[in-house]
Amino acid sequence: MSEMQLSRPTIPPLPQGPTEGPLTVEELQLSARNHAMPLEALRYDLTPAGLHYLLIHFDIPLIDPAAWRLSVGGSVARAIELTLDEIRARPSVSLPVTLECAGNGRSRLHPRPVSQPWVTEAVGTALWTGTPLSGLLAEAGVLDEAVEIVFTGADHGFEKGEELDYARSLSLADASRPEILLAYAMNGQPLLPQHGFPLRLLVPGWYGMASVKWLTRIEAVTRPFEGYYQATNYHYRRGPDERGEPVRRIRPRALLVPPGYPDFLTRRRTVAAGPCRIEGRAWSGEAPIERVEFGVDGGWMPVELDPPQGAFAWRRWSCVWEAEPGEHILSCRAIDAAGNVQPIEQNWNWIGVGNNMAQAIPVTVR
Repeated sequence: MSEMQLSRPTIPPLPQGPTEGPLTVEELQLSARNHAMPLEALRYDLTPAGLHYLLIHFDIPLIDPAAWRLSVGGSVARAIELTLDEIRARPSVSLPVTLECAGNGRSRLHPRPVSQPWVTEAVGTALWTGTPLSGLLAEAGVLDEAVEIVFTGADHGFEKGEELDYARSLSLADASRPEILLAYAMNGQPLLPQHGFPLRLLVPGWYGMASVKWLTRIEAVTRPFEGYYQATNYHYRRGPDERGEPVRRIRPRALLVPPGYPDFLTRRRTVAAGPCRIEGRAWSGEAPIERVEFGVDGGWMPVELDPPQGAFAWRRWSCVWEAEPGEHILSCRAIDAAGNVQPIEQNWNWIGVGNNMAQAIPVTVR
């Protein structure tokens, strides 16, 4: 009896740029590995660790905390190597911080950049505990010729055919800010493996790509860092050959908890007619949130803002909507103290980063 011949499945080639086509197999693989925060979790002041969004570029490293070391070197007076216990013994700070993926909202763009296909939920707020980076840099004695601090994680792989570690840099001025932490705890518990155990960088106010996970090495360098995730990726570009401006601080965004009950497949909401309490969160890494507006079918109304939860954490807002029978589109938009207004339309770019287009939720009122 002849052996059965198994045919190799045919996988269409990846689009070479943004596309109007359906999601690719590769995008579906990414979305299975990297999860978003369910919008109903906006009700929590602090996002439970298992609901907080995740983006992992390569594999989650398996790290033995007893053998792990953090090295600090480069253009410094004294190279340092620290164990996890030694880092935990240093002065500690706990900060509530909202982290958002730079690509949040990418799948809503037309044409769609091909990458992790976030909708609007790539966000979360946690209480992060760690030691200020500035103290460690002062102890190492960063030399006058240093211009940037490079942070390298243990995650390793290939991007655009290049083998590399995940690494990012901050200017010396940014790295010296007091809120920059070497974080080892999240919501009062040691970091979970997927959130960067045993140690991660935390850069409040910046998109999540700056907060390098599974940190292993800190290096002071005398020229700007040209690593892929610093000089090539995470830039606002209109086309593939444009260098563009680097992505840094989080643009203002508001999200609302979808009211009523969802349809399983479409997530479309159904709400009873009458007074309907609406709540959500708003944040910006550029300036404190000053105002949030709730929208129904293109009209806008002010909402009530709770006191700030922290300088780098989202702010709760709420209002009451008199829901009238029919089909409606609900939305919200944030305005920060620097005058930055969340846009209603997409702010398109080649890789789909920093897109803070306002949320739109279809609702049927019965």
